Amino acid sequence: MRHWTADAALRAPDQWRRRGDVLDRLEASGFQAEAGLSRQTGALREELEAIHRDFCAMLRGAIRQGRGAEALTALTAGQGDAPDGDGYDALDALLAEVLAPDAPSTDIGGLLPDMVFYQPTPARHLLALLRRLDLRESDVLIDLGSGLGHLPLLTAILTPAQAVGIEIEPAYVASARRSADALALEHVRFVAGDARTIDLSAASVYYLYSPFSGAMLAGMLAILERQARMRPLRIATLGPCTIETATAPWLRTGDAIRPDAPVLFHSR
Repeated sequence: MRHWTADAALRAPDQWRRRGDVLDRLEASGFQAEAGLSRQTGALREELEAIHRDFCAMLRGAIRQGRGAEALTALTAGQGDAPDGDGYDALDALLAEVLAPDAPSTDIGGLLPDMVFYQPTPARHLLALLRRLDLRESDVLIDLGSGLGHLPLLTAILTPAQAVGIEIEPAYVASARRSADALALEHVRFVAGDARTIDLSAASVYYLYSPFSGAMLAGMLAILERQARMRPLRIATLGPCTIETATAPWLRTGDAIRPDAPVLFHSR
């Protein structure tokens, strides 16, 4: 406790991971501390939480001013490739707070058959995927089952491409739209509706984090196959849907087929 209080480096902007770790530890220990130590713990938590809020505000300001790519790229500089797995870490908590001005409505509808409960893609995978895709101004990325819109938002921040999020849950779409407005992002939009009935012809890249399974996934792949007959496509997947996507004879990939890391397919 004392060494954290005296650690000036812990207050530096680039120490956001360490601050998050210390805050987690303070929260875990605060319930068991005696009264005097509890007051010290509370004071340190308040200080570090204020620094964190200011850091998030700085990142949001950089995004609104068109400097988001530089600011967000600096977050993961020197960390190497994204590890496999579907777990979350401090980067997810940070980006969720930076990207979303508020929580979505709790009025969430039920899932249709073969739909999968929404979970955001781990942020490290999104950033690694965008680096790999190397999107150009002529590209359009469509996220099928975009949820709160993290991938389309990051696409608009980090690349010159157009991004579209398609999501059947209106509360998630409304939240994503508020995020885009709050961050003054252009080249991104969110569409509420069933992806099977929406025009997908603009995309050069599609993304699926297992939004569907079973017959719905098979039907979605059939729709994408028809799109691939008209132009070359790339399809990025993560999660269990990767296994079925890999069986499509009209797609090829040099990646290992696994559900715990993004796989990039190309149309033949």
